[in-house]
Amino acid sequence: MLPIIIAALLVAPPLRPPAYPLVTCDPYFSTWSMTDTLTDSWPRHWSGGTTGMCGMIRVDGKPFRWAGMMPEVAVAEQKSVDITTTATTYAFSAGPVDFTVSFISPVLAEDLAAASRSVAFIDVTTNSTDGRPHDVQFYVDFAGEWTVHDPGTSITWSRHRSAGHEAVSIGSVNQPVLATAGDQRKIDWGRLFVVAPKGHAAAAAGHNASREAFVRSGGVIETDDLRAPRAANDDWPVLATAIDLGGSTGASTSVMLAYDDRFSIELFDRRLRPLWNLDGRGVERAVTAGFSGSAGSRDRGGVMTSRLDDRYDALTTLAYRQVMAGHKIVADWDGTPLMFSKENTSNGCIATVDVIYPASPFFLYHSPEMLKAQLRPLLMYAASNRWKFPFAPHDLGTYPKANGQVYGGGERTEENQMPVEESGNMLIMLAALAKVEGNAEFSRPYEAILEKWAAYLDEHGLDPAHQLCTDDFAGHLARNANLSAKTVVAMGAYAQLLESLGHADRAAAWMKKARAGAARWEELAADGESTVLAFGTTGTWSQKYNLIWDRVLGLGLFPQSTFDREMKVYLSRMQKYGLPLDSRRTYTKLDWTCWSACLTGRASDFDAVMGSVYAWVNETPSRVPLSDWYETTDGRTMGMHTRTVVGGLWMPLLMEKMGVGLR
Repeated sequence: MLPIIIAALLVAPPLRPPAYPLVTCDPYFSTWSMTDTLTDSWPRHWSGGTTGMCGMIRVDGKPFRWAGMMPEVAVAEQKSVDITTTATTYAFSAGPVDFTVSFISPVLAEDLAAASRSVAFIDVTTNSTDGRPHDVQFYVDFAGEWTVHDPGTSITWSRHRSAGHEAVSIGSVNQPVLATAGDQRKIDWGRLFVVAPKGHAAAAAGHNASREAFVRSGGVIETDDLRAPRAANDDWPVLATAIDLGGSTGASTSVMLAYDDRFSIELFDRRLRPLWNLDGRGVERAVTAGFSGSAGSRDRGGVMTSRLDDRYDALTTLAYRQVMAGHKIVADWDGTPLMFSKENTSNGCIATVDVIYPASPFFLYHSPEMLKAQLRPLLMYAASNRWKFPFAPHDLGTYPKANGQVYGGGERTEENQMPVEESGNMLIMLAALAKVEGNAEFSRPYEAILEKWAAYLDEHGLDPAHQLCTDDFAGHLARNANLSAKTVVAMGAYAQLLESLGHADRAAAWMKKARAGAARWEELAADGESTVLAFGTTGTWSQKYNLIWDRVLGLGLFPQSTFDREMKVYLSRMQKYGLPLDSRRTYTKLDWTCWSACLTGRASDFDAVMGSVYAWVNETPSRVPLSDWYETTDGRTMGMHTRTVVGGLWMPLLMEKMGVGLR
């Protein structure tokens, strides 16, 4: 498929990404450009920490800079940026030579094993614009700060031969594997590898010496810097490669980046390796697979396509790598794939149920196996004797340590838990998984705990007590109408799940409860031509995004008039950059807005709500990867960004897959 053009954009409706994905493999190996041109800033980790990269090209002896900040070198003209699901391609002009640089992260959701590799590529092609041959060399380097959280940390580097390729690696001296956990952190262990194409050189040196050598000669420095170990910010050691492209017409090359973290996740004190490195053989296997052109090693991604506005397709194309890069795929001791999300910029939790829930449309659409890999460790935990509550857990710990819930009262008390929220989320996701797969066998081993969660919702969920929901930034709320709607839908989802499991009588009983709950909800929520934020609070309103699963699962609990009434209210509350979450404030959530826009099943309503969201993406002053919590009046992020919850944007695509697409 052809990439969608995101640059000056006379072709399709405009979309200027707030940040451009460059290397996006997992929560640690995640680097973005936060400016429109690569030479206006250094690339950054999503947390804001610099991940220095300098790129140059030499044409007939004259150097041009295409990435990073080295003001004494002329800047190549950046002409456009194209984005596909797995690649960001920059087009440049350097004198008589045009060239493209593609940052490829082959994290395709349909291939668990390939997506688990911490591998990225920088592909380069050149073309003469005057029909004459030109002498061209290409250069790129990567600073040691890619491998440490604090640039004052001591690092060291070394040379390698890997599958016939020359490579250099860099990493911290102490290698504190899985020693730290937290939210806005970079990694402190493992090694970054820069692998040159066969026949070309790679080197390690201080940043100035390395770059000056290329400016002078078109090659890498001849002798590696031997002053090691030293701090990452002490003359900024870099790994570099330079490639002589010879003639400039149709020449191409590829540089590979790989990160070997050895162990990625700690699950109940067991250290787990990434799925691609289950046997611990290290990075050479990834190098071999990458350069051999095997499955998942290059950009096989295209542009997300739907029946909707081109801007929607561009938005999901941009969001694709953000969803994938917020996860780590590892292997349990028996080789079973497990997948863990990280709550970037919210609290750093790992495997958060109310983060998996909004992202679930992405995985239900692309890869049910990946959703199962995320739910499996949570279900195992909930079924163990460690989890003593009659409702579903919130999380498994703080990334990358999945050693037990840390949110709220943790494993100790019910204080600040999300009992209705998480129980409803799990039942809805498991029912959707069963519907997509055509069977409920994944859920069968956990029938006892699912019954317990459904019973909890039946007793406590229709008129919820003073508690948190997934929108916990808004604080506790009693009688939350949207949370109550989740309860009703979740009971219907559970009935559907029971039917799939072969329990027809129990399924009928639970569906009866769900229908009675829906009728009662209509009474409690009604406020003239609107529905309230919380039961008993007239004059309020809120997005009832949880209702969308009634349509997706085909439960038929609520009439079309309920959805039409909601949409009428939403369209009357629109702000410049979107639909506020509720009547309390003018901020919103990107994922929930997309779900609310789908409620009526009409494409025209979806476009009416999402039009202002596209404007926000294009105009937000917050230059960070997609924010899911932002202010609808001025477009600024409220602090949460680079989160996997943008997988909620796949709701219309999931609806198409389920046969209930927007019309």
